[in-house]
Amino acid sequence: MSLFHRAQRQVPIREMPCARRRAGVLAPIFSLPSGDFGESALAFIDFLARSGITVWQVLPLGPPLLDGSPYQCASSFAINPGFLSRAHLLADAGFSKRADLQDRLKGRHQTREMKSAFKRFEEKNRHWLSDYALFVAIKHQLGGASWMAWPHSLRDRDSAALETFEKIHADLIQDIAFEQFLLDRQWQAIVDAAHERGILIYGDLPIFVAGDSADVWANRDQFFLDEHGQPTVVAGVPPDYFSETGQRWGNPLFDWDRMAADGFSWWRARFRRHVALFDWVRIDHFRGLAAYWSIPAACDTAMDGQWVPAPGDALLSALRDEMDGHLPVIAEDLGVITEDVVALRKTFGLPGMKILQFAFDSDEENPYLPENHELDSVVCTGTHDNDTTLGWWQSLDTPARARVWSVLKKLGVPDTEPMPDALIHTAYMSIAQLVVVPIADWLGCDTSGRINTPGTTVDNWRWSFSESDLTDELAARMTALAKTYRR
Repeated sequence: MSLFHRAQRQVPIREMPCARRRAGVLAPIFSLPSGDFGESALAFIDFLARSGITVWQVLPLGPPLLDGSPYQCASSFAINPGFLSRAHLLADAGFSKRADLQDRLKGRHQTREMKSAFKRFEEKNRHWLSDYALFVAIKHQLGGASWMAWPHSLRDRDSAALETFEKIHADLIQDIAFEQFLLDRQWQAIVDAAHERGILIYGDLPIFVAGDSADVWANRDQFFLDEHGQPTVVAGVPPDYFSETGQRWGNPLFDWDRMAADGFSWWRARFRRHVALFDWVRIDHFRGLAAYWSIPAACDTAMDGQWVPAPGDALLSALRDEMDGHLPVIAEDLGVITEDVVALRKTFGLPGMKILQFAFDSDEENPYLPENHELDSVVCTGTHDNDTTLGWWQSLDTPARARVWSVLKKLGVPDTEPMPDALIHTAYMSIAQLVVVPIADWLGCDTSGRINTPGTTVDNWRWSFSESDLTDELAARMTALAKTYRR
């Protein structure tokens, strides 16, 4: 059955993250067998439903830039065109011939229902859709060049130049907007299918945005930029145990004073869009809402940066007001976390994260040790930035492996249980209300199943599994753990 011939969406009463014990799986859209919003998404939802899984975590859905990272996107609001299922376009609203596909993609020969739905989508999303479609169209015409390298009239949004471009390229701009409508339509149908099976969707919101994005081009006054659109300061993290020079991410930084002056309207719109796409939203690099590492743009490393306070309390209050008192947020609070970050998270009642791969390399105060977990937490074997659990285990030396097992045995995990099953078992045992296990760990993948290696720009964001991996035996194993630990 086509996704689009299902019943109208019935939005469940919003449940806050960690309100009760649940089990979830992390599986990015690009990791699905088809890599898009097609039938494999429905098949995966069906698999989760029969496996005792009630939460599906995905990575950001935005259109990635050159290295494919969903954390560096051309828009904070748009959806990656690569996720559009061409097969479903044929079935949508009675289209059955492949010859009709190009017309459908460009919004030609629409049915009355489709025209009406597209118009509603345009009206609801005009605040970002118009700028995004124009941005992508200009980029297309200029060979993909960064907006900072565009002719000054287009770079600086001269009204006459933009009006002329819009007239000449009206069809292209319309096509881009219509493509976003189709993407949104397909994604919402997937969410509907998940809700029908009692599954919630857990999404992700990167705290910073890419410099070469429609967000920055259309809202230059909201960022620290010079007269040419170049950032004067950029984001990153300071030197630490893992990097002597820190990490220079290069994202432009928000002008928080300017954002606060208009009540954080851009952030409100951004968050509203994410809540429309997901049931729960993880704010990546949550600590940046308490204070962020500001690096002079001229510096090649993160060494010369400084901590600058951020208005996290005021921002989160504004977002909570936007959601009528509800804040369906999970805080990505990994790494070295200071007391002000903990206080901010707890003030707003937001769950934090516990990563088991981080639990065994320090003392008994390690917050990731199972005995130190908290109820309002999301426990994971690893994240998209970690090696797979099997890959991690294979990288450990003998003393490190002994340390791991000294902890797991105290919890009652049988020492005959292999990795990664032993760590998955440990996660399910946790007091934390929500457990999320990457699908690669369930499949027992080694390092070849890794999604991303931070600090590198090749061979990331492309791992996928196959339909044959989702076996009845795996579903039975997952169901058994969920029942045993009341998830």
